[in-house]
Amino acid sequence: MAPDESAVHIEGPWKHRQVHAGGTRFHVVEAGDGPLVLLLHGFPQFWWTWRRQLRSLPEAGYRAVAVDLRGYGGSDKPPRGYDLPTLAADATGLIRALGETGAIVVGHDWGGLLAWTMAVLDAKCVRRLVTVSAPHPVRLRGALLTDPFGQLRASSHRLSFQLPFLPEHRLTRKGAAMVGRLLDEWSGPGWPDAETAGVYREAFGIPTVAHCALEYHRWFGRSQLRPDGRRYARVMRTEIEAPTLQLHGALDTCLLPRTAQGSSRYVAAPYRWKLLEGAGHFPHEETPDLFDAELLGWLSDPEPDR
Repeated sequence: MAPDESAVHIEGPWKHRQVHAGGTRFHVVEAGDGPLVLLLHGFPQFWWTWRRQLRSLPEAGYRAVAVDLRGYGGSDKPPRGYDLPTLAADATGLIRALGETGAIVVGHDWGGLLAWTMAVLDAKCVRRLVTVSAPHPVRLRGALLTDPFGQLRASSHRLSFQLPFLPEHRLTRKGAAMVGRLLDEWSGPGWPDAETAGVYREAFGIPTVAHCALEYHRWFGRSQLRPDGRRYARVMRTEIEAPTLQLHGALDTCLLPRTAQGSSRYVAAPYRWKLLEGAGHFPHEETPDLFDAELLGWLSDPEPDR
């Protein structure tokens, strides 16, 4: 039998909630009190990727909220709405549904692309921006065209995801074994262990999650030459006014460090870049102590410098 949404209701020092925003139901996991930090996961994961930060951020005086993005985990899985502008509206609506007018936004991978988008399309909602393993979307679009032996080759999985039906089958067969392989290929040595990979594999087996997750990739790929994609790229050249921290694993083979470098050209506010040695695509899980030191140190700095 396929897993159901109970697979993502993992117990810990946090509470699970259902929050409605913009007509969509989101599963969120919350811990702590203080300034809101919204945690946005990437592919092929769900809220649990932030389990370490759901402990460290509350200990530092923050209210940490990790969400299952549209189509993932315990959140709604509608047939459409997997473009970055719609996903950004989801997240900013969620901030308001949580009773806040703005938040510190931390996004990894797709969550990072989403966080960059939020900082442009609804700038007042993003008080500080932290992107993890996520080049600015315009940088990523450019690298896919100009770096064929680098980022384009590293993104070969994205190209294969453009096919109908077959990628869903490949991702979910044999207990979502491909999910485990992707985690292993994109990370540094020693991560993930079998138990961690098993959690992500089970969550990806929830009905329609694989299809919804692939729709993110399909929109980004197919929009490159479509009017909506060109409009999005033009808007995203707007300079970001939120103080920004960009963290990237030195061993990332999915989104290359050289693709992420240069994202500062789209940030007018104080900006800090940090390459995390020994980490691949998932630094907040692979090297959590180093990641938390960088994140919490930057958040505690009232005037983060360039």
